[in-house]
Amino acid sequence: MAETVDPPPPGRKRGSGARMVYDLLRDEILDLKLAPGSPIDEVQLAERFQMSRTPIREALVRLAGEGLIETLPNRSTMVSNIDFLNLGPFFDALVLMYRVTTRLAAQNHRPGDIAAIRLHHEEYAAAVAERDALAMIATNAAFHAAIAEAGRNLYFTSLFRRLLDEGRRILRLYYKSYDEQFPQSFVEDHALIIAAIEARDVETADRLGRSHADQIVAQVQKLFSRSSGVDITL
Repeated sequence: MAETVDPPPPGRKRGSGARMVYDLLRDEILDLKLAPGSPIDEVQLAERFQMSRTPIREALVRLAGEGLIETLPNRSTMVSNIDFLNLGPFFDALVLMYRVTTRLAAQNHRPGDIAAIRLHHEEYAAAVAERDALAMIATNAAFHAAIAEAGRNLYFTSLFRRLLDEGRRILRLYYKSYDEQFPQSFVEDHALIIAAIEARDVETADRLGRSHADQIVAQVQKLFSRSSGVDITL
């Protein structure tokens, strides 16, 4: 017998349930609230969100398409493990996007762009002061996405957003290694990047974008080369 699909409740458009489940599960996976290897159960999710399994499946299909969950040969579903073997290509692409988006922002930004970038910078600085790792990751992504948007290249912006999202789990592990003692240098780096963009100093913006990215990559690589590791099941 075909499964009965409940109509959306008043005030909620059809399809919004799948989007809500997708958004919440995606954030939980990327923020490591759902650890790599965690089982994903449709029945439990349907009970949790109090909706039929159809929107749950729609959300899971989207997450699988992004590589965040996977179905095993026994047809069980789990949160995908972090692909440490492909960190090299990921870092290469990330450094390139830091450089090109910062460079283009210096070249192509419009008057309103600087205010938006500076707002995200202030939010990031506040997150560092509050030692809020999840807020740091989110505001850092918003800061660099705003820079990418100021560069006026939709393809670069889309790719950079994807890379920043894919890096959230890695950054969460990285920030855990600081034991909540976060470096102020990232805030200072961001301020220098804003100044170069505002001055339309393309070469300095490029150099700062690269050095900022290289610093992050080097620190992440150092973290994963430690024998002690981070206390999380992968």
